[in-house]
Amino acid sequence: MTRSGTIRCGIGGWTFEPWEGTFYPDDLPKKRQLEYASQRLRTIEVNGTYYRGQTPETFAKWAAESPDGFVFAVKGNRFVTNKKVLADAGPSMEKFFAQGIEELGDKLGPIVWQFANTKKFEPEDFEGFLKLLPDKHAGLRLRHVLEVRHPTFIDPAFPPLARKYGAAICYAHHHDYPEIADVTANFVYARLQKGEDDVPTAYAPTELDAWASRAKTWAEGGVPDDLPLADPDAKVEKKPRDVFIYIIHEGKIRAPQGAMALQERVGG
Repeated sequence: MTRSGTIRCGIGGWTFEPWEGTFYPDDLPKKRQLEYASQRLRTIEVNGTYYRGQTPETFAKWAAESPDGFVFAVKGNRFVTNKKVLADAGPSMEKFFAQGIEELGDKLGPIVWQFANTKKFEPEDFEGFLKLLPDKHAGLRLRHVLEVRHPTFIDPAFPPLARKYGAAICYAHHHDYPEIADVTANFVYARLQKGEDDVPTAYAPTELDAWASRAKTWAEGGVPDDLPLADPDAKVEKKPRDVFIYIIHEGKIRAPQGAMALQERVGG
């Protein structure tokens, strides 16, 4: 029996001009950037799907250009989450899943639902959204992530609600957004957003050591004892969990180096 889940460390996107010459070789064609990045990282969070729809051909191309075992986390479209009444998001969600995302096959990772920093936690309203989340699509089992950005979500009622529907709460290591490290799904999703461009690995080595330790705790089924919880009294089942960690700081120039350094620390 596996005693620990898989830990994947990655970045947000792969097209970023300042990475040319700092992460990508100077002579690397832009059309090969995904190929290059996916051979050095274990996952990438796709941000473009938040702003616009894609085509089945695009998803198939991404899958073909990345190696076996690589995983894409895909952001849900903003028209799904930017609703005054979240239960009204059904048609927009159906449109999102109709764009051909299944072409990623086993490279489809978590679906990330990002909410505006003005969206407050209203339990009944939020459960209306959770009820819309499909368990499967085109034969693929789906994993959902809730990326909330309003402090009202630091509420003991929020984690049990997410847990009821098997959705992971995105842990954001951020200067402004709420930090909610409650484990609510069979996987863990974290975004490390306090990195600095003048640090060669975005986070200092000692900080990466600490994050590697937390990642291993999550993967083994535990809960780190030094991160804030909205519902600290909850009893979390100790079982192996896959872990997805993305370094996506403001300048993000050193994010690839940070993700690779963190992956080296956790293995794989």
